[in-house]
Amino acid sequence: MGQAYGVVLYAHFHIYSTMRQAYGVVRKVIVEYKLQPDAIVSPHFCAPYPIELGIVRKVITITDGNFAVTDVNGNLLFKVKEPLFSLSDKRILLDASDTPILTLRENRVSLHDRWQVFRGKSTDQSDLVYTLKRSSMIQLMKPKLDVFLAHNKEMKECDFHVKGSWIDRSCVVYAGKSDVIVAQMHKKHTAQSILIGKSNFSVTVYPNVDFAFIVSLIVILDDINREDSED
Repeated sequence: MGQAYGVVLYAHFHIYSTMRQAYGVVRKVIVEYKLQPDAIVSPHFCAPYPIELGIVRKVITITDGNFAVTDVNGNLLFKVKEPLFSLSDKRILLDASDTPILTLRENRVSLHDRWQVFRGKSTDQSDLVYTLKRSSMIQLMKPKLDVFLAHNKEMKECDFHVKGSWIDRSCVVYAGKSDVIVAQMHKKHTAQSILIGKSNFSVTVYPNVDFAFIVSLIVILDDINREDSED
């Protein structure tokens, strides 16, 4: 009787442990899935491992743009084209072969520094990728920005948010309103970069996060910072 009772208890404990383990695995899968953003621009720009990007911003803008984005080996990935004489406030993110990836357009009428980002060279609402705006009108030195993907029509809750100090190159991109980091900047000045009029910094993009999307955020952040410094 005692042995049979012990066997039943062991069986119940084994089933309970197995169920707990199974629940833990399922819960882990669900949580990881929720924390992994889908490809926003293209799956081509997502990797299952962290991506380190080097960004060089030239202080003096030339016709070929003032941004160059490279991988850790110095290979060019993106550059930014800024029309020299344009009232539309557009920036075009190009890949290394000069193919337009995204068009970034500022809405100067908005009080919240609203930007809209579109696929390719389009500015049609059907090609909208996301909208970015300040979380509030009054912000000092450390911009707080909310990002709403195209499908988020009501824009009640952001899909990503950005905060930190641009001057210190310590801006961080978070998923939704959470504390889950998807990308962050690091300052990387060198004596040579200062002499030739360039500002260097790097960006760590976390696994499964669209790095073309992150680069477009950095370009907008830089523009907002320049506007703030001119005010």
